[in-house]
Amino acid sequence: MTTVSPSPAGARRQFCLVLVKPSHYDDDGYVIQWFRSAIPSNSLASLYGLARDCAQRNVLGDDVDFVIHSYDETNTRIRPARLAKMIERAGAGMVMLVGVQSNQFPRALDLARTLRALGVQVGIGGFHVSGTISMLRGVDKGLDDARALGVSLFAGEAEGRLEEVLRDAMNGALRPMYNFMADLPHIEGTPIPLITALRAWRTAGGVTSFDAGRGCPFQCSFCTIINVQGKKSRRRSPDDIEQIVRVNVAQGLHSFFITDDNFARNSDWEAILDRLIQLREEGIRIHFIIQVDTLCHRIPRFIEKCAKAGVRRVFIGLENINPDSLVGAKKRQNKITEYRKMLLAWKSARVITYAGYILGFPNDDLESIRRDIEIIKKELPVDLLEFFFLTPLPGSEDHQKLVGAGIAVDDDLNKFDLNHVTTAHPKMSADEWERAYRMAWDTYYTPEHVESVLRRLVAMRASASNAILLMTWFKGSIHIEGVHPLEAGLFRYKFRADRRPGFPVEPAWRFWPGYAIESIGKLSRWMKTYAGLRLIYNRIRKDPRRYEYMDLALTPVTDAEFDTLELFHHTDAAEAFVAREHHPAPAAAVSAS
Repeated sequence: MTTVSPSPAGARRQFCLVLVKPSHYDDDGYVIQWFRSAIPSNSLASLYGLARDCAQRNVLGDDVDFVIHSYDETNTRIRPARLAKMIERAGAGMVMLVGVQSNQFPRALDLARTLRALGVQVGIGGFHVSGTISMLRGVDKGLDDARALGVSLFAGEAEGRLEEVLRDAMNGALRPMYNFMADLPHIEGTPIPLITALRAWRTAGGVTSFDAGRGCPFQCSFCTIINVQGKKSRRRSPDDIEQIVRVNVAQGLHSFFITDDNFARNSDWEAILDRLIQLREEGIRIHFIIQVDTLCHRIPRFIEKCAKAGVRRVFIGLENINPDSLVGAKKRQNKITEYRKMLLAWKSARVITYAGYILGFPNDDLESIRRDIEIIKKELPVDLLEFFFLTPLPGSEDHQKLVGAGIAVDDDLNKFDLNHVTTAHPKMSADEWERAYRMAWDTYYTPEHVESVLRRLVAMRASASNAILLMTWFKGSIHIEGVHPLEAGLFRYKFRADRRPGFPVEPAWRFWPGYAIESIGKLSRWMKTYAGLRLIYNRIRKDPRRYEYMDLALTPVTDAEFDTLELFHHTDAAEAFVAREHHPAPAAAVSAS
């Protein structure tokens, strides 16, 4: 909680702002919530930083005490009645449901419904609102339901705009819609994203986050980023980044997730990394997780400087190894001929790689997916692979096209978490698609392949012990908790009354014993999973030749591999792509044709 009291004396008023990042429901209707969640919400950090700045500038008047509370529902139980009491005691205020993605919108609406019934002013912003405004002109049942409740909707980004909303709320006159999608603000020199140490330590490892930049130049049809944050790079300065780091280190936080969808395309990446390197040379202990594209290794010094700046993990949107699928999704920047070079470059820098892989492109079927994963296991030195259903997210071009063509998509937004089937596939039934998804996880994370990954890490003197924790998290999330690793955490919370409308509230005599038995069983399985991976690692550590390990994936890139590796010959499209990229037609032949 932050309270800013203006200095001038006189009659005091109070305004209570409550920021909530909603979670969403599991398949049993319970809110997905943890003792420690995995990923911090940068939307929450951004809004908290902006609200704190508004309070310090007395935007509501010199006679107003501005109280700010921030909560992430993935690690904190939200009780609407308590929030309403806080605002009632203050005399004025509102609840902002921030950073709401499509899968979180049903939960956000349920919270808003209860709060509105208690007389609380409520606003909802985030990717779902902004995406549907951008791509569907706001035609969306979820937005209609919010409007019917008297909820204020916010589209766009809040830098320079939040004070307008706060003043309206102070006067009890929130507008139905605040639409700033046509005017994306510069973020250099704006208030920094910030969460308190108390909130950060509710994530596993005390991770906090910031966006060094926004916008992405690519045109992936399944992506919402480009239609919400734009394609032009807008960025914070190195001075801004240094301030973010120093403020967080001062409150004991050293781990950062840089949330740029593609940090490699931030125009100031080098200046930012140079500043982070300087901070580390001062003795400031900091480390980072970043997201990049598959061509980042072509940027001179990029990977080298990432490693020096303290990047320990990097997420890469690999997406697929079939060129036809990549072209169909407008992911033309992904070139299968560059995958090994890129991954080996990160390997040499001793940075753990985890890559996203999308299942359900038009040419996919159960057997082709299985074959592709086996190729990846043998020939690509990626450490962790996480799988997603190809999902037409509201705000993406894919969703816009399906809606425009009248093709059915699931009307339950709660399923739009990349972990559920939400539309039809041309070659697989829904059951087959779901079976392929489960098979993908089982195929990649076999004990044999886990050992190969760990041996590669040990041979390259990377942090294999860190990878064990990540593998435990990935395997356990899917097989024990039944949620995607991006939504997982440490020890699942469930509360009897916090269940989605339409699901029965179980009697206490049944719920609590069942929850206790379920929790004990899950903890046992988590420990068994970790212990099994640790045994594999201990066996590797005892191998006197562990640093000599070599397999096909670790072999240096050569011209000969374009004729021999299955990656380049598993489909006609792959062969054609390699022929164009690696064996271009001679200039004379081109001119003659």
